Amino acid sequence: MRWNRDNMERMSDAALLENYLDTGEAEYFGTLYNRYIQLVYGLCLRYLRSVESAEDAVMQIFEELMPRVGRYRIGEFRTYIYSVARNHCLQELRRKKIAFAPESELAFVESGDMAHLLDKRDDQRRQQRLNRCIERLPAPQRTSIRLFFLEERSYADVAEMSGYNVKSVKSYIQNGKRNLKKCIDGDLTA
Repeated sequence: MRWNRDNMERMSDAALLENYLDTGEAEYFGTLYNRYIQLVYGLCLRYLRSVESAEDAVMQIFEELMPRVGRYRIGEFRTYIYSVARNHCLQELRRKKIAFAPESELAFVESGDMAHLLDKRDDQRRQQRLNRCIERLPAPQRTSIRLFFLEERSYADVAEMSGYNVKSVKSYIQNGKRNLKKCIDGDLTA
């Protein structure tokens, strides 16, 4: 069946991606990409801080992504394209040797406070305790802690990915850290 613009607009992300991979018709991928072009542009603008650089990045990401999208198993296209765009911007900044600190100093301090709990070099037993304690957190705290500390996302990234507002994310992280510390200290003394 030949593609139809109205039909494509109603298709799910997964269906568009599947049709693109099956047929190779660029229109499917173009429709899918256009759904997220504002997200990609906004992210690029935030990182690159230049309209021209952000516009260039949006085009580069599209050109790079189209031929290689079939090499990966993509569960949620929105999450995938967000990660690809973020990584592209970070690579651009590294290539230009530009430092980027999207978060306030509070985020840096917050990360430092938690570093001892999340130290990857720590012993395996402590790491297992940490994982058990993370699982015990309420869902919003667990999600926020995982994204912020384990995936090293920004407050804005966590808010966007989780659907919580930034103020709530900060609260979930703060409360999650306190609950994790209590849980780990309790596990360590037991």
